[in-house]
Amino acid sequence: MTDSLTHVTVVDDRDQQVFLARLEDGRTAGGAYYERTDGVVVFTHTEVDPAFEGQGIGSQLAEGALAQVREAGEKIVPLCPFVKAYVQRHPEHADLLAHPAR
Repeated sequence: MTDSLTHVTVVDDRDQQVFLARLEDGRTAGGAYYERTDGVVVFTHTEVDPAFEGQGIGSQLAEGALAQVREAGEKIVPLCPFVKAYVQRHPEHADLLAHPAR
């Protein structure tokens, strides 16, 4: 594990239905997979390449993906345990939930 975060840019590959975490050198370090229907993004799976674990890639990926969903005026359903936990730890994103917990 490293103390410094690796900076990523999050890119939405709509054809493959995945938000990609791209490193400054162009490599892809991970992805947040989804299904998008009628303004709702259902996150199904998130993975980070093991070579980049512990560098904050997953958190940056989730943050960037959620920012893009917000900008598009969409809602989310976090079936993916990572995205679900991220939203729970960051309640500022709770308004994005298509079906908030009661």
